[in-house]
Parts: sequence; C-alpha cells; structure tokens
Amino acid sequence: MPKSASTQAPPADGEIVDLSLSAEMRSSFLEYAYSVIYSRALPDARDGLKPVQRRILFQMDRMGLRPDRPHVKCSRVVGDVMGRLHPHGDVAIYEALVRMAQPFTMRLPLVDGHGNFGSLDDGPAAARYTEARLAPPALALTADIDEDTVDFSPNYDYTLTEPEVLPAALPNLLVNGASGIAVGMATNMPPHNLHEVVAAARHLLAHPEAGLEELMGFIPGPDLPAGGMIVGLEGIREAYRTGRGKFLTRATAHIESIGPRRKGIVFTELPYMVGPEKVIARVKEAVTSKKLQGITEVNDLTDRKNGTRLVVGIKNGYNPEAVLAQLYRYTPLEDSFGINNVCLVDGQPRTLGLRELLEVFVRHRLEVVTRRTRFRLGRRRERAHLVEGLLIAILDIDEVIALIRSSQDAADARARLQQVFDLTEPQASYILELQLRRLTKFSVIELEKEREELAREIEALEAILADEVLLRRVVSRELEAVAEQFGTPRRTVLLEAPGAGGQQAQGAGAAGPGAAGGSAARALAASASQDAPLTIPDGPCRVLLSATGRVARVQGRDPVLRTGGRQSHDALAAQVPASVRGTVGALTSAGRLVLLEVVSIAEIPRTEGAPSLAGGGPVDELLDLAPGETVVGLAPVGPARGEPILLVTAAGVVKRVKPGDEPRNAEAWEVISLAQGDRVVHGGTAGDGDVLALVSSDAQLLRFQAAKVRPQGRGAGGMAGISLREGARVIAAAAVPEELVAEAVVVSVAGARGALPGTGGGSAKVTPLDRYPVKGRATGGVRTHRFLRGEDELVSAWVGVAPARAVGPDGGAVPLPEPDERRDGSGAPLAGPLGGIG
Repeated sequence: MPKSASTQAPPADGEIVDLSLSAEMRSSFLEYAYSVIYSRALPDARDGLKPVQRRILFQMDRMGLRPDRPHVKCSRVVGDVMGRLHPHGDVAIYEALVRMAQPFTMRLPLVDGHGNFGSLDDGPAAARYTEARLAPPALALTADIDEDTVDFSPNYDYTLTEPEVLPAALPNLLVNGASGIAVGMATNMPPHNLHEVVAAARHLLAHPEAGLEELMGFIPGPDLPAGGMIVGLEGIREAYRTGRGKFLTRATAHIESIGPRRKGIVFTELPYMVGPEKVIARVKEAVTSKKLQGITEVNDLTDRKNGTRLVVGIKNGYNPEAVLAQLYRYTPLEDSFGINNVCLVDGQPRTLGLRELLEVFVRHRLEVVTRRTRFRLGRRRERAHLVEGLLIAILDIDEVIALIRSSQDAADARARLQQVFDLTEPQASYILELQLRRLTKFSVIELEKEREELAREIEALEAILADEVLLRRVVSRELEAVAEQFGTPRRTVLLEAPGAGGQQAQGAGAAGPGAAGGSAARALAASASQDAPLTIPDGPCRVLLSATGRVARVQGRDPVLRTGGRQSHDALAAQVPASVRGTVGALTSAGRLVLLEVVSIAEIPRTEGAPSLAGGGPVDELLDLAPGETVVGLAPVGPARGEPILLVTAAGVVKRVKPGDEPRNAEAWEVISLAQGDRVVHGGTAGDGDVLALVSSDAQLLRFQAAKVRPQGRGAGGMAGISLREGARVIAAAAVPEELVAEAVVVSVAGARGALPGTGGGSAKVTPLDRYPVKGRATGGVRTHRFLRGEDELVSAWVGVAPARAVGPDGGAVPLPEPDERRDGSGAPLAGPLGGIG
C-alpha cells in the first residue's frame, strides 16, 4: 500500500504536529482508492472474482459445503466469512453470495441456493431464511487449491491465511462477466458461452501467436443468461480489440393470437438484467404519455413451468411489427450494454481486450498446473523413497522388530535402523511410526507394484515439467473436460445491425430460442427494425374460407379463382368482398351471424391459381363460438351486402334474410329461428336470379329458383326447401348464378352410415349441375348418386362452379374422378379420407 506522505516519527501523546492539508488529503485518498480498487470493487483477471466472492467460495469449500452435502443457512456462511476473512459487513457478503446464486445474473452460477434468492424485480429474502451450498462449477474454481497451486496470504488479523487467487480451472471472468464501481474507474463485462471461451483458450494454447480475428472466430459475442438477441456486432468487435465497446440487447418476441380476434406480442426472453415489472411500468408510462399507441394491455404470465412470458395486447387495426418497433424504442425491451473490461493484472487495474483476457487466464492455468505438477512430483518422490525403505525393512521384519525392542529410545532405534539397513532418516522415522497392525497390510508384491506405479507417475510428471508443449496439452485437456461437464448451448442470438451486413445471425443457431422459434424471432426482429406503418392501411380485399375451416384475406376485390391443380394446400369453400378495416359476417351452424373484423385475419399473397390457405388461421380461434358451433359460410355486412343472406338447415328449411335487417352495436345476432335439434349446414348469399341446389344424405338433389324463397326478417324460421324421407338430412347446398349453371358441377361422396370419420375414402362422383332438372320448392328432388355395395348414404357433397377440389383432413389435395354425365350413376373410389370439398 502507498506510504504516508509524512516521513516523520509518530508524534508523542499530546504533541501537536503541523501537516500540509493537501499532502495529507492526497495521501489518504490514494490509500482509500487503492483499498477500494484492489480489495473490493475490481475482479482479478485470473479467476474473475472480487475478494469478497473469492473469500465466500474459499470459506464454503473449507466448510465442506459441496454439491453432495446438504444446504446450510446463509447466515452461517456469511458469519464465517465475515469473522474469518472479510470484515466489511454482512450485507455486502450476503449480496455477493446471492448474486453468485442467481441464474439470471450469472451464466454459470457458482452457488446453489435454496429459498428465495430474488428476481430481476425483487430482492432476496433475509440470510436467515435462505440456504446455500457450492454449485458444481465452483468446485472447478477451487480444485487443487491444497496442492500449492496458488499463494496464500494472512487474513485481516493475521490469524489465518487465505488464497490470493483461486486455481480457476474455468475462465470465470469471461464466462460470468463482472460489474463493479471503484474510485475513478469501473468494470462492466458481459457473460459468454463456456464452450466458445474454452475453444478460444485451447486455440491460444496450441497457437500462442494467434491473432484477435482467429479468437473471435471462436467467440462471436456475449451469451447472456436470459437469452434474447444482441443487435449490432461492431461495438462487440471494438470491445474485443480495445476493452471498451457497446451493444444493444433485445427481447425475443413473437406474434400470436391471444384471444378471439386479438393479436398480441409475446416476449419469452428479456434483455440482460431487465425484469418484467420494469418493462410493464415503462410500457404503462409510455402509453399514458402517448408515446406508445395500439396497446390494449400488458400482462406478466411468467411462471416456473413455462418461463418468461410477457404478453402485450395489440388493438385491432394496428400493425404488430410497428408496435414492436415502438416497444423496442421506448421501453427496456431494447437496452444498451456498455463493455468496460477493467480488471486487476498483477495487482494493477488494466483495460484488456479479448486476447489479453485469454492470455492472462492461460498464463495463470499454466502456472497453476506447473505448481501442481511440482507438488505432486514431490509427494510421489517422497512416497517412493518411503516405499524403498519399507521394501528393505519388510524383507527382514523380524530383525527390524528385534532391533527396535533392544533400543533404549526412539533416537537410538532410528540411528541403528539407518546404520544396519542403510536407510535414510525419513525412511527410518516412517518405519518407527508404523503400528504393528499396519505391517499386516504390506507385502513385497504390493510394495513393488506401488513402486512401479510411482515410478511411472514420477516419469510422467517430470515429462510435463520438462516439455512446455506437453504442459499446454494437459491444460488444454482439462479445459476441454470442464467445458464438456459444465457447458451449455448458446442462448443469445447475434444479429448484425441493419445496414451492416444484413440480419445474419451468428453463433449456434439451434441454441437460440429454438430452431423454428429462433428463425421467427430473427425475422420479427428484422421487420421491427424497419419503418413499418403503425396502423394497417385500409383497402379492398377478399376474405376466404377454406373447406377445413381456415380463414385468410387477400388484397383486391377480384374473385379468387379455383384451379384443378393438386399442389395447393386446402380448398376454397367461400369468399366475400370486404375492406381491410371493415367487417364480414360468419354464419354459424347455430343460426347466428358473428361479426369478424377483417384486420384480425391473416393476409396471404394473391396467386393466379388456387391460393395456399395454410398461411391463414382457424376461423374458430377468431370468434366466440359455443361448444359444437361451427362456421358454415361467410356473408358481407352493412352497405356491402346487396343480396339476401341464404341459410339452409339439415331439416331441409331454406331462408333468405332481408338486406339491412341488422341490429346496431351488436357483435353477433340470430338470423334464423331453428327448430329443436336442427342446425344450419350452409350459409351465404343468394339473389333472385340465382339457382338453389340442395343435396340430401339419401342421395337426392333438388334444384329450384331462389326467387321462390321470399326474404324474411331475422326472427323468422324460414320455409320448406326440400321434402326429406325419414332419417334423411340435408348435407350440402349452394346458390349458383343462372348464367353459371352450365359451368357448375355436383360432387357427391358416398359411404357407410356410422363409419368413423377419416377411416375411409368412400366413392365420389362429379356431375354437371345442368343434368338435374328444375323442380318446385318443397319437393323431393331427383337421385344424384347410386350406392355401391357397403354404401348407404352420402357423407359429403358440394355444388359450385367447376373445377372442384377435394382435400384431406390435413388440407392436402385428394384427386376427384372425371365428370360423369349420368346424374344417377355410381362413384369411383377416393384415394384417401376426405376433409372437405371446395
């Protein structure tokens, strides 16, 4: 420590001494600053620990608090550390102990805590309520400490000794990072991945002249405990070169449906040292000050089972990607981290780059292994020397015993053993100290075997000390074993800043938020970084309903055409014109019309052929439906609806609902009064010039003019459409414009009554609609399908403009037979189970 500016002898009691105030202040401040820098605030570059952390781990090791032992009260640990090694207060010791046990703070926790050790938003419980023991990685830091691997110095009261540094078999400073504020300087180092740091250290061991770029190939950037994303790698490269830099950390997010017609941004990983409560407070503050728009709510659904889950609700009509960009801008969901690699090297604070940090650690490990090897070599030489003496003595053990018995004292016996058997003093002393009962364990064969084993070990240890290349290989193998034992996959995704090489991720891709999840998170991060419009612009579109119940929207008002190809996913069952910020009506099997906001529907690209509806979403996830209630069709609402709504029920009832008969300020309403047990099987629109076609389960088809069905109000129950036989029901219906009847077809699929869904394909037939004669409303229709053996009803049917497409339950195409001009012919077998026709 710096000496006092005054070189005078200490003043006597009562003597007044004149001192220069500036000199005394300078001297006292330097002593204080040195004490803070060296003894409190900055970590040692070799083991990455501050003195209080080192003392905690060392004392817990001395207390035997290993991973295979029970936890003990933290109060006991704090008391022992404070009383023996660190007299700076129990609060500071406990805070350091807690930090080493927090998995969100340390990339590789060194203390195994039991109890409430706090969170990012809350502090830990008092030391009397928590328990702790060493975590397995801590054993790698204290390993071989009793083999003269490090220097020891007196403790604060010179009654005990403590290590000046731990052996540190793992690069703790880079792996766990560090933070601290000293006098006139500070350190702030991010955590890294153990596998990557060890790989770089091993490369440096094998290639001492390796440059920074080579080492950065192994360590692309920090790896934060909470995962998340790092945006912008130039600041990291600068820190690796100079020891100072800056980077941005972002929360990992994805957009999902959080309720019917509601989208939300779900954050599963937060920036380093940012807690959910802090984020929620800043979000609410920004919403209140109107910096953030389009947010309905923010909920913390984090739990032990599912981990971090912070859900931000988005208002309909707002672009989730744009809202996410706002969140990154105005809240800690995007936070900066300033790197300042200040640490102690030979007792002096220095700012080190990546290569210098690795060099200091590698040099320390080489010294530790060298000292350990010398220590083990000395012990084995001592043991080999004693074994040689035992071999000499055991060959004539009776004479040895007689010689000892005839000696006057121990000194006389030792001298006579040395003289008679030509032994050294250590050998003679060892023989004298042996108990007679221990001699039964020795045999010449066993001692010779031990001597040979010791000779081999001595030779190996001497080889390590004589060859630096071999020494480096030993250190490299030990580092590899540590990485294999304690290493975990990379958690943080690294992204180049926009305009700096694109959004390419670096590091272990599969170690991010998951293979698919990581790709989605990177894509969302890229879109959020661009200037996307906050609100979704209005414009014409068409809403599409698939045969398997998926809904999507495409731009433009032009109808989406069907094609007969077999590659597109799913079949188009219904489509209506709409506007992006408007609404459409979903007609349900319970006879209700439920409003569906178009902006909440996923958009898919428009194609010339049949669209792939896999990009859409299940329609029932966007609506509040009762159990068993399904969507059977779509209809325009409001001014866009010029034609009456058409409803057909399973009991053969047909109804057209008057245009404009819609309640105000309602999200759903009844459009038909259903009889007990009846349900709607088809919903759509039908003008007076359309032709209605109804298909029943007993293979009857009725075709008549829509004008025959008088439009009614919402509360009416409709009128008879088709006369059904006992046990029969309507399974399909459609309204086809008169001018398109020649292009329309009827698809009917026959099967066995009572067969389990999806167990067989059945037989299908495709027939032009104009082959069926027009008959009167409420009549029985004509036969449309002749059953084969084993078939007794139609299980599915569809009427519409050709070409028709059939799909399986997964939405994949199922081939249909060629059109059959016979309206009452039998069908051809289908290749697989049917999921729908469109």
